[in-house]
Amino acid sequence: MNTTTAMTDAASTLWQHWQAGTVLDNLPTTCRPQTRLEGYAAQAQLPAVSGRTVAGWKIAATSSVGQAHINVSGPIAGRLLSGQILAPGAVVPSHGNRMRVAEPEMAFTLARDLPPRDQPYTTAEVLGAVASLHTALEMPDSRFATFTQAGEAQLLADNACAHHFILGPAAPATWRDVDLSKHPVSAVVTQANGNTWRREGSGAAVLGDPRVALTWLVNELSGLGITLEAGQFVTTGTCMTPLEIEPGDSASADFGVLGQISMRFAA
Repeated sequence: MNTTTAMTDAASTLWQHWQAGTVLDNLPTTCRPQTRLEGYAAQAQLPAVSGRTVAGWKIAATSSVGQAHINVSGPIAGRLLSGQILAPGAVVPSHGNRMRVAEPEMAFTLARDLPPRDQPYTTAEVLGAVASLHTALEMPDSRFATFTQAGEAQLLADNACAHHFILGPAAPATWRDVDLSKHPVSAVVTQANGNTWRREGSGAAVLGDPRVALTWLVNELSGLGITLEAGQFVTTGTCMTPLEIEPGDSASADFGVLGQISMRFAA
């Protein structure tokens, strides 16, 4: 079996588990990616096998703690597909979601394409292609029964644990004057029983600065021969320890002058 066929089989197997809400220990040996590049190659087949389009991109494991937790060597990128994007305040399906976390994030929408090239993009170049900054919430998950042991290649095939995502409205244009690396973010979880608890974070949790994380994603895609397209967005990773949520809970995040965003996890 050639590599392209094997990676298509990997994507098809994972997509079938996503649709069924089931999990697997590992992909079959006949189609299990062994390297980072093979993991990305399997992920690249997901739009075709799912019949969905790429609305945007996510970055997972943007902190050393997150990388150690899922046993990866560094940040990893995933595609956010049409059908996964929900409106602010949405009731997010909880069935089959075993991670059960919400992640407050900063996301950027692109005004123009950033195509592959030999020279790495600078942060200034990337920000020059940005149309807007948004508040966001990601509710990730994995189809691996023990995702902390699946390994980098399989997690990449599993779309870097991309699942449901909420993109908030555009922040005021003055966001460009804000030091996102120091910008505080607070979140509140309201449990189904009415109890509440709070967590704090900042842009520093995202590779030190969400703008640096965005630049990393652009250059990661460039190295893979992929264009980050105008109109697509990039969500840059959680600004705090992910918020533990259970069915019936609600979560809201306050990004101050950048805006607020909320969700409810379906009971």
